Amino acid sequence: MPRELKADKLARAAEIERVMFAYYGEGACSLDYRDPFTLTCAVVLSAQCTDAAVNKVTPVLFDAYPTPAALAGARVEDVEDIIRTLGFFRSKAKNLVALAQTVCSEFGGVIPADVDALQTLPGVGRKTANCVMCEAFRDPQGIAVDTHVFRIAHRLKLAGPSADTPAKTESALMKVYPQSDWLYINHQWVHFGREFCRARNPRCADCIIGDLCPSRGNA
Repeated sequence: MPRELKADKLARAAEIERVMFAYYGEGACSLDYRDPFTLTCAVVLSAQCTDAAVNKVTPVLFDAYPTPAALAGARVEDVEDIIRTLGFFRSKAKNLVALAQTVCSEFGGVIPADVDALQTLPGVGRKTANCVMCEAFRDPQGIAVDTHVFRIAHRLKLAGPSADTPAKTESALMKVYPQSDWLYINHQWVHFGREFCRARNPRCADCIIGDLCPSRGNA
């Protein structure tokens, strides 16, 4: 494929988002939550785990510990028992209790609406912070790059070979999409990745953006 001019890439990216929005709308969050605190906990639990599996344990977790203060006083072992079916449940339980304690001690018991402050919470990295900023506060400060977004960005050639980490891929996407679109991309692309652009056997033949994808048929 010949090198794509920047103006052409921007136009293609805009058309991709137009089609995605027409098909998925804003894109629904796959995690069940009640407020910014429970959303943050759910996203932490979703690391290297399916959203469906997380949604099976969070009703019990959130009923037992509905607020940061309640979770801050929990025994790690009790949290472990609730989330035991999830991968890395021991480290996640430890992080959740420490996260709640930090929210109470440093942020007055309220999840901070700031992408940098969020990343000071135990278990919260850049991807989780971006998810919370977009979903809970509708204030996108970046694009959450999970496995779906990473894969799709590279198949669409919106991120080049040198963008070999989530951070570099996020930077590449932020250069081709205006901030107003950052709010939707993760949710839309997660749904798109599950329905069409799957890691194995992608549905290229009937893909909604097949004519905009340089990798069509070669994924």
